[in-house]
Amino acid sequence: MDMTEAAGTPFRFDHGDFDITVFSDGYIRVPIEVIAADGTDAQRAEVMAATGDPDGENVRSKANIPLLRRGKDLILVDIGSGDKYQPSDGKLVGHMATAGVVPSEITKVVITHGHPDHMWAMLDGGTGRLTFPNATYYVNEAEWRYWTDPALPASLPEEFAEFARGAQRDFAAIAARVVLVQPGDEIVTGVRVLDTAGHTPAHISLEIAGSDGLIVTGDVAVNQVASFRYPTVRFAFDTHSDLAIHNRLKLLDRAATDRTKLLGYHWSYPGIGFAERSGGSYRYAAA
Repeated sequence: MDMTEAAGTPFRFDHGDFDITVFSDGYIRVPIEVIAADGTDAQRAEVMAATGDPDGENVRSKANIPLLRRGKDLILVDIGSGDKYQPSDGKLVGHMATAGVVPSEITKVVITHGHPDHMWAMLDGGTGRLTFPNATYYVNEAEWRYWTDPALPASLPEEFAEFARGAQRDFAAIAARVVLVQPGDEIVTGVRVLDTAGHTPAHISLEIAGSDGLIVTGDVAVNQVASFRYPTVRFAFDTHSDLAIHNRLKLLDRAATDRTKLLGYHWSYPGIGFAERSGGSYRYAAA
């Protein structure tokens, strides 16, 4: 493990008008059969060699959470899973504390999608209150409608029904302070919502204005090997595989063409790099 990540030392950089700090929420273990659902044995071996957990069965997917600061605005993009998902994640608030950032200072939270590793830290495990009590929350309107449908949990297999119940719990907690957005909207000037649906029905990424561009990708490209080298291989947790693949290819093509910097949620900490064309596909190049 990267010792900078393990120690909670934040990674800071400037981009346009924003001072950006990337915090680690730790990592989650995801079976290789999920990461490369229809991948070949050779493809899976390549993914495991670069990102595999020592157990030999799971990929160690990091959780990189950016904090965008401009003036008095402190904007988190996703918030991790708190104490509700896996014991190896939920480190965000502690790592923020090492940098002197208090949860009550956060003014805005953007949720890219409703999966547990991106939003189950909504409620403090000890008090049951909002972890970021003074924030306004931004969620894609279509994503909100999907997860808050009362009939959703019963329509899903049990593992995903648990995801839905957790999303409904957390979205209910912010119903009075949520702003529903759509692709093309701005969270603040210079932070624009991008449509990268497929991983979930209305998954979003964020485009941050400045220099040569920056896209906070969420889970449109979930693994720095599989998603780049083999972008048409299915990721088993994608709700709509064909749409997810379409938007993954669209994002990678744009990023490679424009040399746009990317910040990936599950890539090796701090998850900042570029997409480069390689042999008819792509490769991830850390910045």
